[in-house]
Parts: sequence; C-alpha cells; structure tokens
Amino acid sequence: MNQAKILEAININKNFGGVQAVKNISFEVNKGELLGVIGPNGSGKTTLVNLITQFVRLSSGSIKFKGKKIDHLPPHKIIGLGISRTFQMVRPFYKLPAYKNMIIPLYSPRAKSLLGGKYGDRDAMALDLLEEVGFERDSFVAYKPAGVLPQGYLKRLELAKAMSLQPDLMILDELFSGLSLAEVASILPIVEKLLQKGISIIMIEHRLKELFKIADRVIVLNYGEKIADGYAQEVMESEAVKNAYLGTEA
Repeated sequence: MNQAKILEAININKNFGGVQAVKNISFEVNKGELLGVIGPNGSGKTTLVNLITQFVRLSSGSIKFKGKKIDHLPPHKIIGLGISRTFQMVRPFYKLPAYKNMIIPLYSPRAKSLLGGKYGDRDAMALDLLEEVGFERDSFVAYKPAGVLPQGYLKRLELAKAMSLQPDLMILDELFSGLSLAEVASILPIVEKLLQKGISIIMIEHRLKELFKIADRVIVLNYGEKIADGYAQEVMESEAVKNAYLGTEA
C-alpha cells in the first residue's frame, strides 16, 4: 500500500455552545487506505465527518487534504477537490426514478470534467454506476421511484452517488446500517474494489465484524476524544476501548 498521506487532521476541536463534541483529535489517512472510525453512540463520529467535509465549521485546529488546508472552504469546493461522502440517513429524491437521482452528482463540475460526455450520456452513466453497486442491469429496479426501494438499494444508491464524483477520498457514514448480513457481504467487494483503484476511504461503522474484514487501521472515539489508533485487533484489546464499549464495574 502506498503510504502517501492524503488527509491530515491536526488538533481539531468543535464546540456546540458549552458542549465540546470533538476534543483535540489528530489523525491521518494514507492513499489507498481504509480507516475505520468506531465508538459508542454520541462519541463524535458523524461530527468528525461533518468537520472534514465542512458541513460544520471547526472551532480550532486544521484539516489538510493533499497537503493543503481545506478547513476554510465550503462543502462544494471540498467535493471539487476530490472528497465525497455518503450520509447515515438516506434521503433521495423519493419521487424520481433511482437512476435520475444520479443526475445531480453527474452534473457536478468535478464529474463533468473527469467523466466528460454529453447530455444524453448521463442516463447511461447513471445506469452503469448503479450496475456497479449491484442494481441488476436487466431488471426494472433502477427505473423505480427511489421511494419504493428497500433499504439495501437505497444504500447502494447513496454509494453510487458518492462514487460518481470520482473522489480520491470517500467517507462512508454507516453504510452497513440497516442491511442484512447477505446485503453487507455483497457490498464488501465493491468497497474492496474502490481500495484497489487507489481510493482512500474513511468508514464510520457500528458493524465491527464486517468493518474489521476490510479496515487497514481503526481509530476509536469516546465522548469526542480519540482513545485508540491502530490495527483492529490491538485496538479492541485496549482497556480504554473495552471500558468505552462495556463500561467499568462500579
């Protein structure tokens, strides 16, 4: 694996009024690496994602992407640099066919510059991307309104939208949430293929068994602080991590 650093968070903090949701966290992500981010509910995982993508502004600290500071940029500029994300709560355009939900990301400046193509090609690109994440080419599923699709297909649609931006770094926020074991098993090879292409991934996940199958490294958050960073097995053997997940005896 190429160890070139692609993202670096340096002493980042976020306060919401009197609550410090993220406390002095530092970490880095290397090119082609999958970094898992885990922790109990309310530990600051999604806030961390929102800080990287600037849906939420830092209180202090800095974030660098490919060596350049990005924490002063709006979200659409960060997307243009090559960072895409999925959302924990999937909210497609429910009345539009699934493949038409791909139109907005495919018409983003980044996708247009990297993918090319004319107006009529966008539908074909959308269908190709959906097939890549598991929509059957010969079925009618891609043409159904997104609002009637089961959770498994909605998560795949969310993944396809993030992929369509041709990112260098993808952030997947609880991609496996609400999916069956069979559905997760069918998505794992898609994630592995992205890594093989050299795309870096930050994956926030509660499904630890499935995450540990593909994660190169894991950081653990608790009450907004990073309490562990390392390989999955060594992280889970940490007393601080055991206490965070299991609690301590009174």
